[in-house]
Amino acid sequence: MISEFRLQWPITRDLAALREWVHAFGIAAGLTRQRLDDLVFVANEAATNVLQHGGAGGALIAWSDNTGVSLEVIDAAGALTEAHLSIEPGHRVSHVSDGVGLRLIRRLCDEVSLEDVAGSTRLRLRLRRPVQAAA
Repeated sequence: MISEFRLQWPITRDLAALREWVHAFGIAAGLTRQRLDDLVFVANEAATNVLQHGGAGGALIAWSDNTGVSLEVIDAAGALTEAHLSIEPGHRVSHVSDGVGLRLIRRLCDEVSLEDVAGSTRLRLRLRRPVQAAA
């Protein structure tokens, strides 16, 4: 496992390539099985949100450290708001995709935060590595 490395990808309509990059990053960062799948899923959902609601594109930055992996998803249009993250289970949605991806992101990530920076929005996601049992 490589500790403390950082990569950045543009968010484009080629989400399959983004998922492949994130998957390879997750493996290099030491994630396995379910946490690796969670990482790929949340990256894809966040990037899809940027494309569907932001329209101006953005970037996905990933880094790892000794305890886990972090993603920063930049929505250049700044369309993602705290209200999107606050949709609670049971909330009636007008369309099947409204808020569902963000709700799942909140459930799968150990930490989620949103920050407005100079007209863009930065969604920060953190997935901790499972603690390994001592041999």
